[in-house]
Amino acid sequence: MGDLVRVDWYDASVGKSSFSKGSIDIPSRSWGIYLGVLGEKNRHIILAQNSFKYTDGLYDIDYTAVPLNWPITVRVLTPAEVTSEEAETLLNSFLTGHRRTLKRRTCNHERLH
Repeated sequence: MGDLVRVDWYDASVGKSSFSKGSIDIPSRSWGIYLGVLGEKNRHIILAQNSFKYTDGLYDIDYTAVPLNWPITVRVLTPAEVTSEEAETLLNSFLTGHRRTLKRRTCNHERLH
């Protein structure tokens, strides 16, 4: 907990195209502070990507949750990028609902002129 990591994974993207019907695996790469693995039924790696400190012990965080049941590679870039105490505080803020999911852009396959 607290390491800066990079996760290489495949996002399942659904879009409209005249060539494809259904999901497309999109190679993805996410960077963030590793907060842990959460979820009872569907386990996810939780990465804090931005944090906003309101008061001591209360953060709002942007996060990415990467499903563990998908093929992934995790690489530690900087061990202990934040202290274990700060990582614990970020995790507690995440668990109490002070979190925002980063919106993924969807690709529009039509050309814009």
